[in-house]
Amino acid sequence: MELEKLINEDIKNAMLSRDPEKLEALRAIKAALLLEKTKEGTTGEIPESVELTLLQKLVKQRRESADIYAAANREDLATKERFEASIIEKYLPQQLSEEEISEKIKQIITQTGASSIKDMGKVMGMASKEMAGKADNKKVSEIVKRLLGS
Repeated sequence: MELEKLINEDIKNAMLSRDPEKLEALRAIKAALLLEKTKEGTTGEIPESVELTLLQKLVKQRRESADIYAAANREDLATKERFEASIIEKYLPQQLSEEEISEKIKQIITQTGASSIKDMGKVMGMASKEMAGKADNKKVSEIVKRLLGS
């Protein structure tokens, strides 16, 4: 719920400073939060873990769109998507570096006793919970595969 208040405050500030690009990115976050809040079976309160997942999803969507636009020689649209991703990222916790991710995964591998790529599911399950919002799952998956020796 804190995120929603923060977004609303930042929307007001973006309106006052007449920053339409930032305003569009903030409204996208607010829309996603409202959709999540009004989902069937929810209590109206969004847990922090769901907020983090939602923000990561929005950033991932923007980055993928930017790559598609860049491949289609639409640099104007790609730049817009990258800018929106950078605005949304500001609401995520500090991302872990590749070295930090590797260290955490090594600890998880030791804890689970994983020895081959067949144990990737166990490692990824724990890693996803432990690094929720702090690391991209795609990067985590690549590191797990490398460490388990695919």
